Amino acid sequence: MLQLFKNPRGALSLLCSALFLLILQTTPLRADEGMWLPMLIGQKIDRMHELGFKLTAEDIYSVNKASLKDAIVHFGGGCTGEVISAEGLLLTNHHCGYGQIQAHSSVENDYLKDGFWARTRTEELPNQGLTVTFMRRMEDVTDLVLQGVTDAMEEKERQQIIDKNIKDLTEKALNGLDKRYNTVRIAPTYFGNQYFLYLNEIFRDVRLVGAPPSSIGKFGGDTDNWIWPRHTGDFALFRIYADKDNNPAEYSPNNVPYRPRYHFTISSKGVKEGDFTMVYGYPGRTQQYVLSPAVEYIALRSNPQKIHLRGLRLDVMNREQGKDQAVRIQYASKNARVSNAWKRWQGEARGILNAGTIAKKKAFEERFQQWAETTGRDDYITLISKMKELYNRLEPLQYASEMYTEALMATELLQFADNLERQLARRGPEEALSLARSFFKDYYQPIDEEIFEILFAEFYAALQDTPDLLPTPDLLPAAAPAARTTQAPAAHTAQAPAAHTAEAPAARTAQAAHCPENIRTLAQHLFSTSAFTREQQTLDILAKDSEQALELIRNDIAFKLVRPFVEKNRTEIQPLIAAINQELSLLYRTWMQAIMEFDKDRVFYPDANSTLRVAFGTVAGYSPVDAVVYKPVSTIEGIMQKDDPNNFDYNIPQTLRNIHAERNYGRWETDGTVPVCFIATNHTSGGNSGSPVLNANGHLLGLNFDRVWEGTMSDIEFDSSVCRNISVDIRYVLFLIDKIGNADYLLRELDISQD
Repeated sequence: MLQLFKNPRGALSLLCSALFLLILQTTPLRADEGMWLPMLIGQKIDRMHELGFKLTAEDIYSVNKASLKDAIVHFGGGCTGEVISAEGLLLTNHHCGYGQIQAHSSVENDYLKDGFWARTRTEELPNQGLTVTFMRRMEDVTDLVLQGVTDAMEEKERQQIIDKNIKDLTEKALNGLDKRYNTVRIAPTYFGNQYFLYLNEIFRDVRLVGAPPSSIGKFGGDTDNWIWPRHTGDFALFRIYADKDNNPAEYSPNNVPYRPRYHFTISSKGVKEGDFTMVYGYPGRTQQYVLSPAVEYIALRSNPQKIHLRGLRLDVMNREQGKDQAVRIQYASKNARVSNAWKRWQGEARGILNAGTIAKKKAFEERFQQWAETTGRDDYITLISKMKELYNRLEPLQYASEMYTEALMATELLQFADNLERQLARRGPEEALSLARSFFKDYYQPIDEEIFEILFAEFYAALQDTPDLLPTPDLLPAAAPAARTTQAPAAHTAQAPAAHTAEAPAARTAQAAHCPENIRTLAQHLFSTSAFTREQQTLDILAKDSEQALELIRNDIAFKLVRPFVEKNRTEIQPLIAAINQELSLLYRTWMQAIMEFDKDRVFYPDANSTLRVAFGTVAGYSPVDAVVYKPVSTIEGIMQKDDPNNFDYNIPQTLRNIHAERNYGRWETDGTVPVCFIATNHTSGGNSGSPVLNANGHLLGLNFDRVWEGTMSDIEFDSSVCRNISVDIRYVLFLIDKIGNADYLLRELDISQD
């Protein structure tokens, strides 16, 4: 302690920590749960103004003038991005652009490791297949979609009318528009009680402009993923291109930077505790209104098993990637996809159990049932019992479906064999050839073979109690040696508290159901025999006429092995799941009507469905467990505390070390340091990655990229005490562009304000 107080900055830090703790204990959190539809944000604007917001509802969403919505894109269909210059410069997360950065990387030009900065427009790199989508207009079309529908109708007749109405509305909305670059989506909310039309414009020429090294953009790797405090510079820059008339176009060297209707002003003012924040983006899927059996399945059965299976895959990938730089590049994006959900599922299950979500839902269902009995309405009285019976039927099928995905089809070879046959049969040789080249670019057989050996046995063991959900393919005859056993490594389950988390599956053998006795022999034969482990042999097959190529594919051992499983899942399991889910959806439509009638004081926002939404809240720390309090802002000091040249995830560039040692922060310095990330109470989900985080003036404060681990259950229950979204501070982004990228020419494109 004496040493600390010799440093004035250390004394100030200690004092600030004490004050922060006092504030957290005496000031109620101003969290506002919900993901709100932009055109209806006027319903919440008074609350937003109470929290400090200074703009109007029309500034957020308007069809009559340029508004905030016109700077936001659905990036690649799975993330969000925002336009930050009048020349189409686009900002999103590094992890959202990771696949594109990897695709341009090689051992000679390792943009993942070294970063990438285009010095001129001609150096900006095109990305085949990458699109960004602007939502131009939305409209409540409930009355039009339900026109002609009556309560007395059978569901099949009702849906036929709805489908026809949607088709007619879509054609009308697209009348006169180029269908290559304009789409209409009509999406239900509240389980089909309301419908909205979204008119979208798609741009197909999107080029990579800049990205920091992964040691910055992915700083902390899997260890820090979903964890606060965070110190990740998770951003990448792209540019949207259009034709000479500013319209969407396919890639052409003659295209020019897109001139957006609106782009964000950037705030260099920063954030402090209690500041208003707004997240505007495309959250993927939430399930706020599901019944207790669905939540129980997620927390106690589905997530623990999927965590176990992905942990086994990650063990193999991590070991092999650590041996070879080329393999590390090949599997960087695959590893990130596997590990992201693996860790989120752990936090989600833990959060559900810690928050008592299952018990809360059961208590609500009991209160609802008591109320329903007083209504005299049979559809309300029998609602919960009918839904629970359907969940009982659904669970074993859903579990089997997840095992087909997470265990069986985790083998790349099997997935490739099935996809190749379907591409050639349905789309022709060019698509099949493109698939093959993409597959072999990032394929490393030793990883795939070991994963097959482990997870093929796991697949059979997981379904040993439901053998009717397994096919009986003509596998190799059993051989003498026993199958290897697998066990989830302790490292993959250590983060979940023992008191609240279901145990990871115990060690298993392959002696279950119809599983072959010697998986190792099968693996060796499969991977040494199949043509699809060798690129040239695969290309030779595809060079033949389609009929002959299809015959060779269908006779390959990989295809013959996987096809019975694919057919079992596709033709038997999935139709049963779809039928039950359809019944559930109909009951959930009634459930939403009923609980809105029952719980009149509750504000019901629609579940996320990958459409544009507004979330708002305030900058706030949190206390996840006893005696632990987190501040809401992290700084570059934390990066240096974590810096480790011997750990790939924490080995920052030497340039950043030098900048810190010299305190060469330039105009990005704040109180002697550089802010890196911050947390707030905005309600976000998957798909919000890359979403702009805006201040009270609608200026860009940061870039949303994650949630805290303790709050990942917010898709099911938003707990204001621990649910926080994590954003990279825009000042850190600007600092990195300037000091690491030496790309001040990009900064000159931006409108930077002190507000």
